[in-house]
Amino acid sequence: MTKRQHKVHTQLGRTAVRIFAANDRMNQLLIEHLDPTAWRAKPPGKARTIAAIFTHMHNVRSKWVRLTAPHLKVPPQLRRAHCTPKQARAGLAESAARCAEMLAEALGGCGGRVEKFRRDGWASPWPVGLEMLCYMLSHEAHHRGQVCMLTHQLGFPLPIEVTSGIWNWEKLWRECGSRGGPGYDS
Repeated sequence: MTKRQHKVHTQLGRTAVRIFAANDRMNQLLIEHLDPTAWRAKPPGKARTIAAIFTHMHNVRSKWVRLTAPHLKVPPQLRRAHCTPKQARAGLAESAARCAEMLAEALGGCGGRVEKFRRDGWASPWPVGLEMLCYMLSHEAHHRGQVCMLTHQLGFPLPIEVTSGIWNWEKLWRECGSRGGPGYDS
């Protein structure tokens, strides 16, 4: 029984890493196809700029790694006032890699050092599990939705290939190096 649980847990860790890679690919797609003028365009009201949203996403990932897996190299923070799309893409790629390492340790069943998910200094830590991954994905999906809405409101709508492409998980998984799609352990 223990051996079977360990195998499932290890598969869960590998799958979590793939899911987070596909999640980051969605972010990268948005930035790749974003009109450069939209990056710093002032949104209506008190909303963040698109630059501020993506730097926030990276900085929150860095915080998760710093609080949850301090033994991993913590990516440096990005400054929203000066961050370019190129810097944001590089920062997000680095923070995604660290989050993937953190998830692999937390959910991989191989005695990693990640035992609790600390999403913020003020919040109670959670035992590692699917809740950790779901929280991370929900945070990023929320902000991707904001970006898609802002591009439209600001007059810089994203191409349909991008807005549809972030839902094409089979393609996203292949782009992230997985031969099989979701549900296949390859």
